Amino acid sequence: MTSERRTFAIISHPDAGKTTLTEKLLLRGGAIHLAGEVKARGAARRARSDWMSIEQQRGISVTSSVMTFERNGITFNLLDTPGHEDFSEDTYRTLTAVDSAIMVLDAAAGIEAQTLKLFEVCRLRSVPIVTFINKIDREGREPFELLDEIAEKLALDTAPMSWPVGMGGLFEGVYDFEENELYLPEGDSKEFQGKTVKVDGPEDAKLGEYLSADGVARVAEEGLLAREGYAPFDFEAYRNGDLTPVYFGSALKEFGVTAIIDAIAKFAPAPRPQPTDGGEIAPDRDEVTGFIFKVQANMDPNHRDRIAFMRQVSGTFKRGMKLTPSGLGKPIAVHSPILFFAQDREIADNAYPGDIIGIPNHGTLRVGDTLSEKNEVRFTGLPNFAPEILRRVQLKDPTKTKQLRKALDDLSEEGVIQVFYPELGANHIVGVVGQLQLEVLISRLAAEYKVEAALEPAPFATARWVRGEQKAMDEFEKFNRANLAKDRDGDMVFLAKSPWDVNYQAEKNPDLTFSATKER
Repeated sequence: MTSERRTFAIISHPDAGKTTLTEKLLLRGGAIHLAGEVKARGAARRARSDWMSIEQQRGISVTSSVMTFERNGITFNLLDTPGHEDFSEDTYRTLTAVDSAIMVLDAAAGIEAQTLKLFEVCRLRSVPIVTFINKIDREGREPFELLDEIAEKLALDTAPMSWPVGMGGLFEGVYDFEENELYLPEGDSKEFQGKTVKVDGPEDAKLGEYLSADGVARVAEEGLLAREGYAPFDFEAYRNGDLTPVYFGSALKEFGVTAIIDAIAKFAPAPRPQPTDGGEIAPDRDEVTGFIFKVQANMDPNHRDRIAFMRQVSGTFKRGMKLTPSGLGKPIAVHSPILFFAQDREIADNAYPGDIIGIPNHGTLRVGDTLSEKNEVRFTGLPNFAPEILRRVQLKDPTKTKQLRKALDDLSEEGVIQVFYPELGANHIVGVVGQLQLEVLISRLAAEYKVEAALEPAPFATARWVRGEQKAMDEFEKFNRANLAKDRDGDMVFLAKSPWDVNYQAEKNPDLTFSATKER
């Protein structure tokens, strides 16, 4: 079963067309029947993968969704990642749960800052990448320039698998090097509706029947240069993360979408072994093991549910099975595990390595938890990062203190924010990596928890987790109580007024470590 699974993510800069591509992949995979379709009426139709109200208002993805679809006997688990840089933590954790990625670039913009950041995360984990250069139906940069930029900025070899015949107003179709096939636009919308022409190569005279003289010359000259000037596709180099096959297309106009799914099916790895504190765990291990990389509250506002997303690493999961979460220590029975077919959910009777299953729970499962039958392993590599923005939470109605605490705990469990409870003073402090997370926090407090709150500046610039021998910790606490807080696990956090402050305390307290990350 494992060889028939592909678990992958799509990484891109905001506005590169990731949501459109996600939708078209689901359409091609039969998971949805209409682009933008939702099981709702009229105005409620929108991209299925962006379901939270702030996402609809802003037109961006801020939560990582999971979508499963099947095609030609292969089960694809597509993990949607937030494109907005303020949610890089959520994205980082999502990328720990995939075996490969599709990198979407805008043909006019090329590699942008956020793409670069996400690519670095993939590189840390040697995640193989397929590149999709999107929006070739609009004016964009020269294809050669885009390929060279990938090579220079990402230190990746590029293997062009297809080629645009013109761009923007001059766009005439896409030539597929592998199949020696020309994909042609049709109708006023210039969409791809299935019209293809098989030829004997980029110099076949038959191309003249379908393309302008410029188009024919472009396929012959640029096609030859592209094949000769860049690396041929090398399976091993791709799997090691050293080479990326590059496809040109337009998600909106349906060009290149099928080629991308086929590439993931043909080239992308089946579920890979995952790192633990005692070596790697391979998918063929009999014991069921997995880890929680995301928790999402209130996916269905009517039911106030909490779903923990587990990446299954090994074993055959059966519904009703008992698994022990590392954070809890006692087994829980998983009675209604969920598979996600876009926004439809199905109860999973069985799941296999590589699958992503949703486990409904009431706060017992948290990001970073390992689930296993014997409770002998711990998966590693899902960190918390020190927040770069700290704010005090001001409650507008003081009678709602209890609801606020519950809401902050829930949202920090999801990884939307981190919450710190100061040793002195009553105000909770929230920490985030980016400004937009604060907007999401206030919006979700009001919409989901009916808590009206405001944020005010905190006198701190950053936070560090403090660890060390108890005696040294006690000594440190005695002199710095006003700058100390506990996180939601009860671990000691030093709230610093500036990076200089952190360095000063680190020098003054050599027996303690001040860490910018904490393994969850």
